[in-house]
Amino acid sequence: MATTNLNVRVDEDLKKKAEQLFADLGLNMSSAITVFLRSSVDYDGIPFEIRKTNRSSSASDDEVLSLSKSLIDKNRQAYEVLAK
Repeated sequence: MATTNLNVRVDEDLKKKAEQLFADLGLNMSSAITVFLRSSVDYDGIPFEIRKTNRSSSASDDEVLSLSKSLIDKNRQAYEVLAK
C-alpha cells in the first residue's frame, strides 16, 4: 500500500496534549490520525457528533481529551483489524 504525507497545522499545546494521550493509548500521531480517517471513511462521515455550542458552556480541554480517549478506545479493535 502506497502512503502519502499529510501536513496539518495545529496549536502547539493541543499537539503536545494529543501526543501524550495517544502515547498513553499506545499510538503515535500518525496512527491516531489514520484511525480517525479510516473511521470517517467507514462511517461515511465524521464518526462523532459535531454541533454548535454556547462558547461559555463549551467543554474544557480535559473533557475533550477524555471524550477523545473514549472514542479511540471504542475504535481500537477496528484499528487493530485494519492495521493488519
